[in-house]
Amino acid sequence: MEMLSGAEMVIRSLQDQGVERIYGYPGGSVLDIYDALFQQSSIEHVLVRHEQAAVHMADGYSRATGEVGTVLVTSGPGATNCITGIATAYMDSIPMVLISGQVPTTMIGEDAFQETDMIGVSRPVVKHSFLCKNVEDLPTIIKKAYYIASTGRPGPVVVDIPKDIMNPALKFPYEYPTSVSLRSYNPTQQGHKKQIRKALKTLIEAKRPIIYAGGGAVWNDTPALIKQLATHIGCPVTNTLMGLGVFPGTDEQFVGMLGMHGTLEANKSMHFSDVIFAIGVRFDDRTTNNLEKYCPNSTIIHIDIDPTSISKTVNADIPIVGYAHNVLTAMLEMIDDEDLQNNKADIETWWKQINEWRDKKCLGYEISEESLKPQQVVEAMYKATNGDAYVCSDVGQHQMFAALYYPFDKPGRWINSGGLGTMGFGLPAAMGVQMEFPDSTVVCITGDGSIQMNIQELSTCLQYDLPIKIIILNNHALGMVKQWQDMVYKGRHSHSYWDSVPNFVKLAQAYGHVGIKVDKPAELEGALERCFSLKDKLVVMDIGVDELEHVYPMLVKYGAMNEMYLSKTERT
Repeated sequence: MEMLSGAEMVIRSLQDQGVERIYGYPGGSVLDIYDALFQQSSIEHVLVRHEQAAVHMADGYSRATGEVGTVLVTSGPGATNCITGIATAYMDSIPMVLISGQVPTTMIGEDAFQETDMIGVSRPVVKHSFLCKNVEDLPTIIKKAYYIASTGRPGPVVVDIPKDIMNPALKFPYEYPTSVSLRSYNPTQQGHKKQIRKALKTLIEAKRPIIYAGGGAVWNDTPALIKQLATHIGCPVTNTLMGLGVFPGTDEQFVGMLGMHGTLEANKSMHFSDVIFAIGVRFDDRTTNNLEKYCPNSTIIHIDIDPTSISKTVNADIPIVGYAHNVLTAMLEMIDDEDLQNNKADIETWWKQINEWRDKKCLGYEISEESLKPQQVVEAMYKATNGDAYVCSDVGQHQMFAALYYPFDKPGRWINSGGLGTMGFGLPAAMGVQMEFPDSTVVCITGDGSIQMNIQELSTCLQYDLPIKIIILNNHALGMVKQWQDMVYKGRHSHSYWDSVPNFVKLAQAYGHVGIKVDKPAELEGALERCFSLKDKLVVMDIGVDELEHVYPMLVKYGAMNEMYLSKTERT
């Protein structure tokens, strides 16, 4: 049996797990691991400029591939700098393993230099965590970490390793487990056949059904199965912010995103439906608004791998615990095409109503020759990329404009922080995607506020030749904050405007990249064409947009799903 040190076991375990790339930042407590990393060639290490960016890079990689991202950081501030990134992944159920160094076991609890109780600090925002106290346990712990992170409802797992456990002078027998079994953790996979049959019967007999799919439906063959089911039933489909791309955004059966800034047709279809088929969603507050008024006449079918998410906020009439693709596969096998003919007339009537809502064109906006509308920029970006880019977003108005005006026809192409709403997520997430897909077009759409949260990563982009296209919708404000202040606080803009926005063109150039400034509508198309023609260059586009523009539609606070503002002067 091979004899390895603890540090060598960490690297060998990652190799045996199939990890090809890790994102990190070195420090005292993990130098033994970094030394072991130096002496091998199969795992690439990406050196970021801030630990938070390492976690967001791993997150972006995971969202775009469905694989587990891996992060390596030191103890104390290195580890605590990761908390926002871990929480971001946790809220959106993203699989990740973060390995953090720790002070020696004999010093834990002694307030040693760079000591932080990483297990305690991260506990509320991780799926699980391990503190390794024996060298021989390392391979099993790492195997368990990846298993837990990637199965059931995915999520981040922290592995905290004290420095003495990694001592290169001490060698121990190494053997990586071929499998892992946890008595207390055994996710239900298949779904109950009786419940599936009941759900199908309810869906087929519905007069006004709608499929409502979210982030839990992005991977495996679930999107294809949803498309197949929707085609059979003939019903409308809506996606959450996290689920965009699960159902093709340009398909006639897609009624758009639902929720806080969802389309009129999506939100009204939800409110007036008689059956909601929810797949991989949480029924979070951004998609339900006032729970007391939520979809009052709807029977709710809910598939989710996490039983604690079912009936957590909205009661499920027909709950089904299991992997969505397994449940949908079983459901499709039960379909009898003859049964689908019975309510064909009802479905046609339902579509007639939906198309009346569609005809109101809730995403329409006025174009000016003097100033650019953010909607204009996103639509031009869609055209310039042929709708085939990976779009990574920060958080704010630009995020909602991108979600509404850039239709996604493929899953895993829309990368954004939905649950936590983390400003500064977009750029490092785009880096993780671009590194994995070097020949693909990767866009980071951001605002003049969000981009400054992790702008130091432009240095990392130069080091690793990442030709991301950064589109800044610059309104010289915290746009979404200002919009709420306009609508709720009578226009009292408390600390949401600033007059010290940097020259992003010169800033890009200082980091060794290309900068382009756009202020007029007539300049936009040509500038975007130039931007995307520079295939091997990172380009920062600083695009000045109308500072007064709001994101609409928008749900009325404390209202039902059908109560919406359609513009500054119109509401349903």
